[in-house]
Amino acid sequence: MEKIAVSKATLGRLPHYLQHLRTVFKNNDEYISATSIAKSLALGEVQVRKDLNSVSGAGKPKIGYEVEELIKSIEKVLGYDNLTNAVLVGAGQLGKALLNYEGFEEFGVRIMAGFDIEAKKQTSNQKQILPMEEFSKFCKENNIKIGIISVNKESSQQICDLMIENGISAIWNFSPLRLNVPEGILLQQENLALSLAHLNNQLVNQN
Repeated sequence: MEKIAVSKATLGRLPHYLQHLRTVFKNNDEYISATSIAKSLALGEVQVRKDLNSVSGAGKPKIGYEVEELIKSIEKVLGYDNLTNAVLVGAGQLGKALLNYEGFEEFGVRIMAGFDIEAKKQTSNQKQILPMEEFSKFCKENNIKIGIISVNKESSQQICDLMIENGISAIWNFSPLRLNVPEGILLQQENLALSLAHLNNQLVNQN
């Protein structure tokens, strides 16, 4: 399958474009302009046009982009037509919320199961939560490429290492510890407390 090279910044904006375009498509709009998208998403028109051209080519003069074809192009770049299998470790409240969220598949990722050190076999919204003893076997049998970590700070590096040992090459980390990963392993670090503190700081400074 041909890979389309786009920047990391563009990749970060594509899900927002896709969500907006799906809404437009439901309204039976056949074409859409970069100007309209930019206005709806509060983005710069030049940036939107550059992003969309990188994944689908230029729109038609005075008409814009064909909505259905643009959706397909973005879905292809995001991997929607070739779902990547993922697992989650740490089935506490946050872990179960991530496990139960149904929107990830719209952007190319399928969470196959959750794992927890205290788990006996159970389900959460039809997703399995399995004991850690089954982790390695499950990863190998299901070609798992993405690992999601929602355990405490003390356990997160150990879980990260275990994921890498079992062929996982991309990690989404929700623990507060900044993980150490070898070259070639993709790491997305989330810090919910820091994000909330930043938002609160903006609120305080606004008044």
